[in-house]
Amino acid sequence: MTELSQSAKNRKRIRFIVNNGIIAALYVILTLPFAQIAYGPLQVRLAEVMTVLPAFSIATVPGVTLGCFLANLLNPNNLGPIDIIFGTLATLIAGVLSYYIAKPNKLLGIIPPVVVNGLIVGGYLPFLLVDGGSSVSALMVSISMLEVAGSEAVLLVVLGLPLILLIKKTKLEDKL
Repeated sequence: MTELSQSAKNRKRIRFIVNNGIIAALYVILTLPFAQIAYGPLQVRLAEVMTVLPAFSIATVPGVTLGCFLANLLNPNNLGPIDIIFGTLATLIAGVLSYYIAKPNKLLGIIPPVVVNGLIVGGYLPFLLVDGGSSVSALMVSISMLEVAGSEAVLLVVLGLPLILLIKKTKLEDKL
């Protein structure tokens, strides 16, 4: 291997790490100051707008996932390991699905975060938020799933779709 190709690989690796570090940091910065609305059944987590990035590049999935992990880890409401693990897993799954689903049309990239977060996060939140979790009913879980998916859908339609269009218009997708 030539020194030039090794140097190019190193630059690419450094760019990957830096880009994902920035994405993770932005996710945390856009979540924690708004904790009152970012955690709970109606989640208006501004950082979730970044879940559209995997529609452009699979290389952004680690940053969005790490950002979610850190935001859940630093959650002032301390919902515990279930939220940290399964919330992060939901983001990882949604990111990978967004990448593959959005290949024909980037706008489709908003669907996986809505569906996956609605099912996974909405599915466990009632057990964490209701005292002891023993009085949680199927109706409560269903409502929670709809609340999480609905709030995610509103956020991604209002902010995510314009971000996708902006990324496409400015050719920023080549940098992701």
